[in-house]
Amino acid sequence: MNHQKLVEKARRYCEGKGARFTLLREKVYGLLLQKQGATGAYELLDELKETESSAKPATVYRTLDFLLEFGLVHRLESNNAFVACHHFGCNHPVQFLICDTCGEVQEIQSEGLKETLDNQAKAYGFKVESQTIEAHGTCASCQN
Repeated sequence: MNHQKLVEKARRYCEGKGARFTLLREKVYGLLLQKQGATGAYELLDELKETESSAKPATVYRTLDFLLEFGLVHRLESNNAFVACHHFGCNHPVQFLICDTCGEVQEIQSEGLKETLDNQAKAYGFKVESQTIEAHGTCASCQN
């Protein structure tokens, strides 16, 4: 799906949940959609300032909090950066393949991983509320 269609889908999704998908939220989400890898908040701020000169760090962080809350982006904990989610609207476990050479990030769905984790957690009386797994390595392009 192209970026503009994803932005429109995000707008409809937010409005369906009773939330406004403001121009600023659209811009930040759009910036993340353009990236191959993860992007930090301050990098987003620098890019946002090209069109929104009054943008401040708090502005970006509030926007990212909104996008996280609605599942439109994911936070990579290992490098405190953000990636756009292309299949929002569903509660799904998240796994990422992160290239340490070029920074490319691939979101994947590992068959059976959620069930295995849930079953192991259940054995300890633990209930998993959310799950994000980050695997660092080298992508196919960087291996060549």
